[in-house]
Amino acid sequence: MYETIRELLINEMNLDESQIRPDATLTGDLGLNSLELADLIVMCEERFGVVFEDDDLASLQTIQDVADYIEERK
Repeated sequence: MYETIRELLINEMNLDESQIRPDATLTGDLGLNSLELADLIVMCEERFGVVFEDDDLASLQTIQDVADYIEERK
């Protein structure tokens, strides 16, 4: 799961591959703004067929958090 999200971040969001690691924070380390976070969530929903609940979004701080969230709902 992490590897697929990593590919999305590199290929779709044009992030530097060297910045992407499981514990990288989405807004701090990767510098994603709210629009980019929304884009990431939509891409993940489409790619993995899961729905992210609005109430859960604040708890998704790192790339691994997103991967774990998807794993739990597949």
